Amino acid sequence: MRVVFVNRYFHPDHSATSRMVSDLAFSLAGHDVHVVTSRQRYGDAASDLPAAEEFRSVVVHRVPTTRFGRRRLAGRFLDYASFYVTASLALLRLARGGVVVACTDPPMFSVCAAIACRLTGARLINWLHDLFPEVAAGVGVIRAGGLPDRALRRWRDWSLSAAALNVVPGGRMAQHLRERGVEPTAIRVIPNWADGDRIRPVPREANALRRRWGLGDAMVVGYSGNMGRAHEFSTLLEAATLLRHRTDIRFLLIGDGHHRPWIEAEARRRGLENVMLQPLQDDTLLADSLGTADAHLVSLRPKLEGFVVPSKFYAAAAAGRPVLAVGDGDGEIARLVMANACGASVPHGDGPALAREIARLADDPGLCRALGGRARHAFETRFHPQAATTAWVDLLATMAGPPSPDRRPSPALAAIDG
Repeated sequence: MRVVFVNRYFHPDHSATSRMVSDLAFSLAGHDVHVVTSRQRYGDAASDLPAAEEFRSVVVHRVPTTRFGRRRLAGRFLDYASFYVTASLALLRLARGGVVVACTDPPMFSVCAAIACRLTGARLINWLHDLFPEVAAGVGVIRAGGLPDRALRRWRDWSLSAAALNVVPGGRMAQHLRERGVEPTAIRVIPNWADGDRIRPVPREANALRRRWGLGDAMVVGYSGNMGRAHEFSTLLEAATLLRHRTDIRFLLIGDGHHRPWIEAEARRRGLENVMLQPLQDDTLLADSLGTADAHLVSLRPKLEGFVVPSKFYAAAAAGRPVLAVGDGDGEIARLVMANACGASVPHGDGPALAREIARLADDPGLCRALGGRARHAFETRFHPQAATTAWVDLLATMAGPPSPDRRPSPALAAIDG
C-alpha cells in the first residue's frame, strides 16, 4: 500500500498537526509511506530542513516555498500559495496508484489534492483539522456570505465530495459536513490525540519549571499553545481581574500568536500581577510545561464551533489536569469535558463564572486532583495515540482494497465513530 501524506509541517517539527501526521506515518511501518511537506518549522520560517530525508522508513519530500512566516496575513497567504504549487507537482509524481491523505495546513489544500488524485487515479482522504473558509469568515479575515466566501465554500465542498473519505476530529464538524451536502458514508470521526508517553502527570514538587518561575504552592490556571484569532482571552482576563486579591491563585500563559501583544498590554493596563506570560518551551520540557498548571483553559469563539477542535484538550488530559472550557456550552470541548467529568464549561464572556470555577478548584485541591485523574483516564481510554492510529491503519487498509459501494466502516472504525 502506498500512502502519501500532505501537511505543511512534519517531523522533526513539533506543532500539533505535525506530531499527529508523524505519529500516523510512523505507525504504518511495512508500507510504502511518503510525506510531502515544507522545509520550514512551524515557528521558524527561516529554517531550511533537508529537501529529502527518511525517518523510520517514511520517505519525506520537502518542497520549496516562500518564507514570509506567520506574522502577517499577506506573507502567510504567499507561503500557502507557493506550497499549493510545489506540493501539487509532487503529488502528480508520487500519488499514482496510492492513497493520498491531505491535511488542512495549508487551508483548502483539499482542492489541489482532489485535482491531483483525479489526474493520477489515486484515492483521496481529507484529514480535516479545521474548516476553511468558515474559520476565515469567523475571525473576520473575509466577509461571511461575500463572494470570496461563497466561491471558496463551493470549491471546498466539491473537493470533499470528490474524496473517498473525509476524516474529522469531532461530531460537530461531521454534522457541518453533512449539512454542506457531503454523504454521511464519506465521513469518519477519529478524535485527535497527544503523546501520552511524553506528556504525563508531573507532581508539583518534581516540576522544574514551576520552581524556576516561582509559582510555589499557588493554584495555577494555565493556557498553553497558540494564542490565535480563533481563541478568546477577554473572559480569562476578566476572571484574573476578579481574583486579583487571591494571592494563592496565578494565571500562566505559555505560547505565542496574534493575541499575545494585546494580552500583555491589557494585563499591564489592569495591573494584573497575577498573570504571567512565558514563551513556548523546548520540546524536551513538554511534560513540565503542561504540568506547571493545576488546571488548563481551552477557549474557542462560539462562532467557530464545528469548524475547529482545539488540540489543547488532549494535551491537558494527557498531563492529568482538569479542563475549563470557555466557549459554547454545546461545543466539542465542552461536550468532552462534561462526558468525561474532567472539568467545567463556562460561557464565552462570563468572567465571573470562570472566576467561580477557578476559586472552587483552588479551595478544594482534592476535587482538582480528582478531576485531573478523570482527565488522564479519559485520555488513556479514548484519546491515546494507539487507539487513533489503529483506527487510521484499519481505515487505510480498506481504502487500499477494492472500492466498497457503501463504504461501511470496519468494526474498529465503527467503535471509534461511536
